[in-house]
Amino acid sequence: MNFKITPSSEAGPVRRAGFFKNVHFGPTKTRKNVLSDGIVELELAAPLEEYPEKLTEKLRFWATQKPDVIFIARRNNNGEWVRLTYADTFKKVERIAQYLLNLGLSEQKTLVILSENSLEHALLSLAAVHVGIPYSPISPPYSLLSDDFGKLRHTLQLMTPGLIFAQNGCVYARAIALAETLFPEATFVTVDGSKGVDFAQILAVEPTPQVQAAFEAVNADTVAKVLFTSGSTGLPKGVINTQRMWCANLQQITQVFPFMKTEPPVFIDWLPWNHTFGGNHNFGLTLYNGGTLYMDEGKPTPKGIGTTVQNLREISPTAYFNVPKGFEMLIPYFEREPQLRETFFKKLQILFYAGASLAQPVWNRWEELAAETTGEKVPIITGLGCTESGPSAMFASWGGSFSGLLGVPVAGMKVKLVPDGDKLEARYKAPNVTPGYWREPEVTAKAFDEEGFYKTGDAVKFVDEHDPDKGLVFDGRIAEDFKLSTGTWVNVGVLKAKVLTAGSPIVQDVVLTGLDKEYVGAILFLNVEACRVHAGLESETSHEEVFTHPKVTNYLDEMLVRLENQATGSASRVVKYIVALEPPSIDLGEITDKGSLNQRAVLKYRANLVEKLYGLPAPNGETINSLIGG
Repeated sequence: MNFKITPSSEAGPVRRAGFFKNVHFGPTKTRKNVLSDGIVELELAAPLEEYPEKLTEKLRFWATQKPDVIFIARRNNNGEWVRLTYADTFKKVERIAQYLLNLGLSEQKTLVILSENSLEHALLSLAAVHVGIPYSPISPPYSLLSDDFGKLRHTLQLMTPGLIFAQNGCVYARAIALAETLFPEATFVTVDGSKGVDFAQILAVEPTPQVQAAFEAVNADTVAKVLFTSGSTGLPKGVINTQRMWCANLQQITQVFPFMKTEPPVFIDWLPWNHTFGGNHNFGLTLYNGGTLYMDEGKPTPKGIGTTVQNLREISPTAYFNVPKGFEMLIPYFEREPQLRETFFKKLQILFYAGASLAQPVWNRWEELAAETTGEKVPIITGLGCTESGPSAMFASWGGSFSGLLGVPVAGMKVKLVPDGDKLEARYKAPNVTPGYWREPEVTAKAFDEEGFYKTGDAVKFVDEHDPDKGLVFDGRIAEDFKLSTGTWVNVGVLKAKVLTAGSPIVQDVVLTGLDKEYVGAILFLNVEACRVHAGLESETSHEEVFTHPKVTNYLDEMLVRLENQATGSASRVVKYIVALEPPSIDLGEITDKGSLNQRAVLKYRANLVEKLYGLPAPNGETINSLIGG
């Protein structure tokens, strides 16, 4: 398939609300169909345009058309950028592909990557995709932070790997030892050469016509990768990502953001490739549009945020992606450093967040920072999607939106809204939707309805029933909502967003309680660094001392007062909170790979905190109750 670098024929101007940067987005006109049983069908009026059958058609194309353009870069141990052009990348990918074929890798003997983002990780994954070998990037915490290796063992057994890669054999020694016991015949590859084959040896392999033949045999239904998602309960499920699914979604996203097609994107990004946001969306968009991806070794943590800031002092992105916590942690640096702001906003078209709700005060401050620096606000974009939709299903792609607005479906996506009690569950059917879960047919069967729509479990509602073009807003998770003993339903998603907004930056996350109880309670997970700053405490102060400091507890009590003033009834009022002293556990499934809390797991494994919350007499409405948990 040949590609032409041309502007989108259906790009439209941004919906202006105030003084927004003049960014062009794709069309947002929708078609809404209300059926007799209350089901609503919603789709974009504009069609999905042509897209390639397989992803590495794009790599081959750019290697020919823009051979010297930098595709991907990462700093070495000396802090210098190591850059790979499109031509370099394609040459290395063909060599690695030959090595993988020599090993006889296939759907029965797959490629598993244990470690974090790296140049070698990128090359290995593209080589596997190029010749039709399924690969799976496993969440590094499964190898590095787990005590029992339960999730790692499960994912390895599902994947039956013939090759296992780790960046550093010493760092991943324990995980590699487990893999050796499970798959003693597998080949192990490391970059440092401390275990198995040295990665440099692979790059010395000469490609043969076998590589081209394998590439030609790849089709739209070929499995490209398997991404594991923890879901709400149980062990991780392997979401099948076909070539069609990945390519279709990248075309859908590009039609939403046509400026990426006319001006090749530049990204600086830390998001992990074992998750669909970083691996499918950001990495994929770079390749699909002939852009450049600078790998950020930082993270939105007290130790990692400085690295991210240093990179942002050097790189001017055209779009910037992060999770809400990352945007929140960057604000103090941007407030202090005018030059950082100048560099960052120089070429920026959009800010994009996903993974959780962005607190409205954080949203507002970013709009202010952009306006103070450039005289214009930069549109802040989000939407709705999941690993099973590759990831993007809908976008709010216009300036002047707000936290919680999900927007309208991407081209080619049919969204079916199915009544569930007083809510509407969003269900998807489109070429970017997964065919199912890797080697779990029973789980797959339960995930789709009788018409083949994927059941997301996400509840949504229209901003305006009479104008679907204004988009949908998030209305919580169907499975998370619960009833109080009075029979009143609590909308967990909406109330959780209010708590996070009222508690920012002290409250990092929250799990709501109250099933069959008289009132709503909250288990709070606090941001220890924000608490220390607020209380003026030293860094060595213990978590318990920080969380029990009067300035912190007073802040939380005042938060409840603010929530009380906004409440319209028992379902929107948090009566009592308890602070969790221990962070959420990966081993227990309390935290997902993308960093969000698994509400059901937290309630299960912290039942003692729930008992504590409701062990005392219910408050009379005048007393604010707070507790410290364990």
